[in-house]
Order: sequence, then structure tokens, then C-alpha cells
Amino acid sequence: MINFEDRVGPDFGEHNPIYPDWDFPTWLADAKFGIFVHWGLYSVPAWAEVGDAPTAVEDAYRDHKYAEWYGNTVRVEGSSAQAYQRKTFGAGSSYEDLADEWKAEKFDADDCLALFRQAGAKYVVPTAKHHDGFCLWATETTPFNSAARGPKRDLMQEFADSTRAAGLKFGSYFSGALDWHVSDFPAIDSDADVFRLRRNDEHFARYAHAQATELIHRFSPDILWNDIEWPDAGKSDADFGVAALFGEYQKSVPGGIVNDRWGVPSHGYLTREYSDIGGLADKHWESCRGLGRSFGVNQQETEADVLSIAELVAHLVSVVSRNGNFLLNIGLAADGTVPDIYRERLLGLGAWLETNGDAIYHTRPWSGTLSDEQLRHYAVTVSAEASYLCVLTPNERLPAAPLPVGGGSWLGTDTVSAQTLVVPEALRSQPVAVLRIPHDVADVDPA
Repeated sequence: MINFEDRVGPDFGEHNPIYPDWDFPTWLADAKFGIFVHWGLYSVPAWAEVGDAPTAVEDAYRDHKYAEWYGNTVRVEGSSAQAYQRKTFGAGSSYEDLADEWKAEKFDADDCLALFRQAGAKYVVPTAKHHDGFCLWATETTPFNSAARGPKRDLMQEFADSTRAAGLKFGSYFSGALDWHVSDFPAIDSDADVFRLRRNDEHFARYAHAQATELIHRFSPDILWNDIEWPDAGKSDADFGVAALFGEYQKSVPGGIVNDRWGVPSHGYLTREYSDIGGLADKHWESCRGLGRSFGVNQQETEADVLSIAELVAHLVSVVSRNGNFLLNIGLAADGTVPDIYRERLLGLGAWLETNGDAIYHTRPWSGTLSDEQLRHYAVTVSAEASYLCVLTPNERLPAAPLPVGGGSWLGTDTVSAQTLVVPEALRSQPVAVLRIPHDVADVDPA
């Protein structure tokens, strides 16, 4: 998986831009869990490969597992997406024709946000523009947008209003350097092509800057979440450059934050996509992934392709215990509804958080160390009042705990722990059982 924080553009010498420093906001450090929403033209076909068999490197883009990449995959000769497009929409139909097929007729932002809040999310980051260039707001930069075509609605405005009405923070995803609608390149067929087959000219840099500036001024996003870098011509000290955009964002949204995918030596926090950062990180980071193997909804996915509730809970606990946030993606169906297979998982995660949220929200990582054996069974988080020993294998025989447990209380029960760690019978079927240990029992400080 490609990481972006170390990829930078050309050296402009004395005209290299001066980038601002970023403070990771306390609200985001406390929030821990957010919902990513991928939704767009690609939700109409909702088509990508499935299965966990390894794919040869040379076939990875032809057999792409990301449904949101359909606009590229459909142009790769021999791909199943190309065959599906011809069969379903007719020979000669193009990806961009889907702009008039997409209706979003059942989308209710309030209903979506009620579900996301019930799942325990504290922030929501919908896609304002993905790599296909189709904008989900009433932009003045292009008629290729959801207010002018397809749904004939400003979907980002609806998301923003409902998110804030639900008391959650609002972010905006934006594809900075890939925009297939205003580009004329062959289909991307390798990781190298991601950086080779893209526009880096000044005109496009101005276009991207204008769109991102619109998002800032219209929606004041608490997170400006960029993807796949930025055109090189916009990495200078020009008034349409990234440094200028960052300055405008900081001025317009005090306390806002950016991610690391701008291709410049400045970012607010690290992201990892379907990959991990390793052990305990000294910097804040965010794990982003879908419930399945795709961000856009994929009609071919089955139960076997989607995380179970237990796997979802375990991933959240693992990430938070290592100084991370979890941005879980939900792909909406073309009509704007949340697929049942996703809804079930969200409600299951929300039920676990309802009982055990004290071990997640407003916590920080523990500064102690776990042995290899303990790592398989435990994760530890710390709040101002207590430490939380998260038992990842509540139905197994456990090794010695990494901190004193006597006097701790098990969340979801009235049981108090003795000196020897024993998970109560009522919690052994839970994905993760949590023991709350007051600081006067275990003298523990966060990292």
C-alpha cells in the first residue's frame, strides 16, 4: 500500500514555500472514531473484484478491489469492470454517462447521521470529490457536479448540516492530484502510474486550489482530508499553492487539521490505508479502511468479505491503544441508503461502545510495554481517572496482566477483579472485555 507523507514535489530553491506547523486538535485526539463516506458515480455500478486470493502485481489495477476506482478500471482492457459496463450500460457507454443515471433518491442525511451517531462515531468525512472529478457540492468550477446533474442536490451541504445538527465534527475528503474528468491520460495500470499519469500543470493546480478553497469557505471542514497528493505546480510559493491554501484554511477554520497526503513536507497527522503503523506511535495517526475490501460499495461483496463485529471492535481497540484514530468507511448504495450488511456491523460496534466507550473516548496510549504473549491478549488505554485493560481474547486462558488488576471493575457488570485476572462469565462472549482500573490501584500514566 502506498504511503504519501514522504513524497514531495520539486525543489523551488529560494522560492520553496514555507508551510505552517500543525497542532493536533484535542477534539480529534479525544474522538478516536469517525466514519468515512465514499459515495459517487461509482456507486451506480458498485463493481469491483472480491476474494482474498493474492493478485499478481501486474494485474492489481485490472483486478482492482476498490469500487471507487471503477472509472479507471473500466478503461483497463480485459477487466471485469469493462465487461460489466458493456453488459449493463451498453457498448459505447462511458463512465461519465453515469452522471445522469445516479439519482440518490432515498438519501436522507439525517437518517445516515443518526446511524453513524448510534455507531459511536464522533466525526464524519464524506467524499466531496473523488478521482473521477465528479463534485458532490454546487461548485462554480465545473458543471460536473451533483447539483447540476444526477441527484440535482448539493449533497455536501446536506451532509454538513446533518453532521453538525447531530453534534459531530465534519470533515471533507478531496482528491487533490487525480481528476480523470479534466485529464487525458491512459488508464492507470501500476503504482508508478498513479504519479506519472496525472496533471502537474499550473492550470490544473489553480483548478484544484479553487475547488479546495470553495470547500473551506462553504463548509468550514474540521478536517481537510486530501488524497493522492497535489499537482506539482501547486507546491510552489504561489498564491494558488498548498502553503497558501493551508494558510487560508488555518485562518478560516481555527483548530482545523489536515492529513499527510499532500506530497509536501507538512502534514497534520499520518494516515494508513488497509495497513498498520506498527507499534506504539509517537505521533497521532489514523487507520482508514472499509468494512469490506473496498471504500465504494461493491455489490459483489458477501459476508465473507466484510469484517465481523468482533473484528471491528478488536481493530478499533488496537488502533486507539497505539495513539491512533479509526476512520471506518461506509460506502452508500447509489440510492443513498446504507447496505444492511454495513448497518448490522455499525449497530454492533455501537452497542459495544455504549458499554465500553470509556476505554476509547478521551483516552491516551499507555506508556508501558507488553510482552509478545501479552500483545495477543491485551491492549491498554489510559484516561485522566483510570487505566483500561482491554482483553482481546476474553474466552481464552490469559497470561499475567501487564499491570495490577486487583480492585478494578469490569465494564458492563458489577464484578470487581481479584488479584488474579478472571474474565466474568457474562463477558466471555464479548468481542473485547474491559477492566477499568482506577489510578489509585495501578499507578499508571499515559504515554
